[in-house]
Amino acid sequence: MLEILDTGSNSAKKNMQIDSDLLEGLDTCTRPILHLYSWSKPTVSFGYFIDVSKYLNTDKLRAKEIDFTRRPTGGGIVFHLWDYAFSFLMPRSHRLFSENTLENYRFVNNIVLESLKGFLEETGLKLIGQDINAENLIQVNFCMAHPTKYDVIMNGKKVAGASQRKTKKGYLHQGTISIGLPKQEILRDVLLQDNILDSMMKYSFAPLGSDWNFEILEQMRCKIKDQLIQKFQTTLSE
Repeated sequence: MLEILDTGSNSAKKNMQIDSDLLEGLDTCTRPILHLYSWSKPTVSFGYFIDVSKYLNTDKLRAKEIDFTRRPTGGGIVFHLWDYAFSFLMPRSHRLFSENTLENYRFVNNIVLESLKGFLEETGLKLIGQDINAENLIQVNFCMAHPTKYDVIMNGKKVAGASQRKTKKGYLHQGTISIGLPKQEILRDVLLQDNILDSMMKYSFAPLGSDWNFEILEQMRCKIKDQLIQKFQTTLSE
């Protein structure tokens, strides 16, 4: 069985604090938790060990009213401007918990992949862009610019990124699914490295391409959310 927790729209800091609190309380849970949420304003999140000021102009983020926060998990920098983010928590006591970190990534990523296949079938959208060779990429501190063995890859494109934190109580998986290509005018102003945007544009999954607006983006988020709920429920009930 699955517990679905939808905490609605909150600040970046509050969303991450909720995840931290859920992870801390996993020893009292018997069911996995799918935490669904949204951001009260455009947001950038970054892994626990990242010094974001080395990569982004934080003054310009503030000027553009883009919130930014540290995640309780690892991983790189994620722009929550054109994506769908979610969190999944698995108690250590659950039969599907694994001591092998890659197995835990694989478990969640397989569900995400099936959700995206359902999303693409439902909308009739296709992947946009060229195939990639992950071994040639160097943009390791930006989630959607660097496919890794922990990510969801479809047709050679990075479909979704993720980071996890495992404790003696279980694990927290924080995922991001890219929906549209980044708005270049936003990123060029805040990135401190010129080549990051090019990598994001070339290597990440983007069913909407560059032709989207925030109304369309929100519609797509709702469809992905529905698919995630359905696929998580089905997998965990088997």
